[in-house]
Amino acid sequence: MSAPAHDPERLLRRLEWRVIRRLDGLLQGDYRTLFRGFGLDLADLREYQYHDDVRHIDWNVTARLQTPYLREYNEDREVSAWFVLDLSGSLDFGSADKKRSVATEFVGVLARLLSRHGNRVGALCYGERVDAVIPARGGRRHVLHLLHTLLRRAPGGHAGHETDLGELLRAAERSVPRRALMFVLSDFISTPGWNAALARLAQRHEVIAVRLHDPLETELPDLGTLVFEDVETGEQLQVDTHDADFRRRFHDAAEAREAALRKGFAEAGVDALELSTADDLVDTLLRFAELRRWRSRLSGAALPAHLGGGAR
Repeated sequence: MSAPAHDPERLLRRLEWRVIRRLDGLLQGDYRTLFRGFGLDLADLREYQYHDDVRHIDWNVTARLQTPYLREYNEDREVSAWFVLDLSGSLDFGSADKKRSVATEFVGVLARLLSRHGNRVGALCYGERVDAVIPARGGRRHVLHLLHTLLRRAPGGHAGHETDLGELLRAAERSVPRRALMFVLSDFISTPGWNAALARLAQRHEVIAVRLHDPLETELPDLGTLVFEDVETGEQLQVDTHDADFRRRFHDAAEAREAALRKGFAEAGVDALELSTADDLVDTLLRFAELRRWRSRLSGAALPAHLGGGAR
């Protein structure tokens, strides 16, 4: 879905109508499914009773005692969530909706869901450096301010500048001293070394790596001779996409990068969510809800492969 050009109010209204309204029906208002694991303190364990929500069963305790037990939580009213946003030039690539517009819509939906339940949201934005820090606040007006900041940013970057995701992650570690829920949105096309910074961030905060992706980054169609330009370095390369051997090598290199990313997330101890330009945003958020259910149930076991990422 394409974002209305630089109109945060119109964009937010459309997201509320087309995305959040659908989620309300599918999740039946239980947004603890999305955010359990942060902002909730374990209060007690008790035996399962008829009509209890089976999603709250503590499977480790149940296995030890051979009797179903549920976790009961007290909600922390001082929850803050931060969007750690890589908005570098590579986000302007896209076969349909560009990665940048998909990222903006994801931020708008999650920020609105959090803020309308009394939580605060903030953001750190990286283009060629960390150039904007939006303090965590609540309310719909603040969500509009966040969207306005994202929509008015000029696309692209200057040739010769490569993304250093580690710089953004280290800035997030310095800027947010209290434990928070952090969404790191990036395509993770970066100079090496971001893994260690992500791992340090995850030691203090609850981190979800939201990996922005376009299908053309892994499967190159047969379009004849094309000139590709790296929007961050300015480097140009002429390739013959009609060459089946070249397309195979391109696919193999993309698969190797995918494997390296999954390994990086696992070593950093964070969950990862794939956010593709080809996917429906509601479906993506439902996958996120499933990821959170697995996190609360397994508490440290590996997540299913279809959810992506590693587990703490």
